[in-house]
Amino acid sequence: MPVYMAPLREYRFLLHETFNMSQYAALPGFRDAPLDVVDAILDEAAKLSEEVLQPLNQIGDREGCKLENGVVTTPKGFREAYKTLVDGGWPALVADPAFGGQGLPNALGVIFNEMVSSANMAFGMYPGLSHGAYSALLHHGTEEQKKTYLPKLVSGEWTGTMNLTEPHCGTDLGLLRTKAVPQADGSYRITGTKIFISAGEHDLADNILHLVLARVEGAPQGIKGISLFLVPKYLLKDDGSLGARNGVSCGAIENKMGIHGNATCVLNYDEATGFLVGEENKGMRAMFTMMNEARLGVGLQGLSQSEAAYQNAAAYAKERLQGRSLTGPKAADKPADPILVHPDVRRMLLNAKAFNEGARALLVWTALQGDLSHASDDAIVREFADDMMALLTPVVKAHLTDRGFANAVEAQQVYGGHGYIEENGLAQFVRDARIAMIYEGANGIQALDLVGRKLAANGGRAVFAFFKRVDDFLAEAGKTEKLAPFVVALSAARKDLEAATMWFMENALQNPDNAGAGSTDYLHLFGVTAVTFMWSLMAKAALEKLDGAAEDKSFYETKLKTGLFYVERVAPETALYLARIRIGAAPLMAFGADEF
Repeated sequence: MPVYMAPLREYRFLLHETFNMSQYAALPGFRDAPLDVVDAILDEAAKLSEEVLQPLNQIGDREGCKLENGVVTTPKGFREAYKTLVDGGWPALVADPAFGGQGLPNALGVIFNEMVSSANMAFGMYPGLSHGAYSALLHHGTEEQKKTYLPKLVSGEWTGTMNLTEPHCGTDLGLLRTKAVPQADGSYRITGTKIFISAGEHDLADNILHLVLARVEGAPQGIKGISLFLVPKYLLKDDGSLGARNGVSCGAIENKMGIHGNATCVLNYDEATGFLVGEENKGMRAMFTMMNEARLGVGLQGLSQSEAAYQNAAAYAKERLQGRSLTGPKAADKPADPILVHPDVRRMLLNAKAFNEGARALLVWTALQGDLSHASDDAIVREFADDMMALLTPVVKAHLTDRGFANAVEAQQVYGGHGYIEENGLAQFVRDARIAMIYEGANGIQALDLVGRKLAANGGRAVFAFFKRVDDFLAEAGKTEKLAPFVVALSAARKDLEAATMWFMENALQNPDNAGAGSTDYLHLFGVTAVTFMWSLMAKAALEKLDGAAEDKSFYETKLKTGLFYVERVAPETALYLARIRIGAAPLMAFGADEF
């Protein structure tokens, strides 16, 4: 039976010691998050995740969601768990107080979401998607729409979805066919079919607010003619209560590889009543507000499955007896040694452990930038924060999900044949993790977005700002002898990243295939560099504690050893990524179609 324990000590180390969140105490949102409040929130979130959600994870995987007579039911226990979530006020954690939210920093929100996703990824998608819908309406909805719909989304009484994909188009949304016909009362009639709609229909909430991309009749072709519409499952009466069922229905639940506890639906719109969100033909701008938030959430899912898989594999490796240590028996009183003694088992476990801690730091740091982009009263701080959010969103989404899936597979490998048996839970972590590499923009698309759009934005301002932040750290850290391994590794990674960036600037314009051929390698080069930076920040914080009067010295000593593993074993990968990038597109494009 798999288990999960929220890494509370890790969260506190990041918030209180590495990033010193209290330095922002005077800013909006942070004012209401003093250390004692943050710690209490973390404790309660851990209880919810460990005691309520994790026990339902395998149940949801086995039972899945069921569609009967147009009604979707979620697995046993999900409705009660969702009520517990809502009663605890968790959907309101980081939402705007003007609509019933608590207004706390999003850095706390991503930590809460990591716990929920680690405990039960399929369940966590229901409130996760609702928050994305909330964000889209908050930034692009009319005042009347906000007043009508946001309080219910914030409370969790209603949930939300995002409807992009159609049967004939995936990432290329310019091909969508769902149409919107204007009505005399200002509403629109929405007709079309959407697929792969997570949490598209369920029995957890009284109403579901679908955000739907469609094309108004006569609008331009391609993405320039796409608009965004709010299509409620139930229309509202004048007093705000639920009225008639709208013309949207679930045609099927997808039979998929993982996340069985989440209802991934085919939704059919048959002249459903919809309301324009934002301006006509500006739907992609509004939807990207939702998608960018979702992409950070998906990166979080990659980390969460890596963490859950690692915790179980590490516990198994300490207990499973098989073979003897290469340097002689370590458990002479037993018939064999625990498999943890074997270097290759340790390699797999430490790959996950070092990644999890570094990736978590990157996720929290990025979320803090998002908070500062809104809350800071310093224009320079806001600009840097905005740039980092834009630059790092594809990196967090793709790097964390690729590595998270790989770590789940290696954790399954630690179990040997027992990892292939469903009851032990590792197979579910692998299956659930796999989707995170695909949805909200497949990882290859994230890489193209990074190389093709994010690097060039504002004349490369964001990537050079990242370089400067790293350089400032290196200049200071170089004065501390004990940080030398981290300084050396970060300097080398930063040098490789800059060399790759300049190579694209020199070679991508003359042959765009060069950018496409090297984009995934560049994204992971950036990811490893960013995580190496995070490890360097954590090492500095840990050394400061060890040089002081820290009580929990073993925690900081282990933190440093884990960081050394990452910078010595993983960070050198940047040289390989750079070498691949410099080869260019020729080896890939040399083949004719008939040679595949």
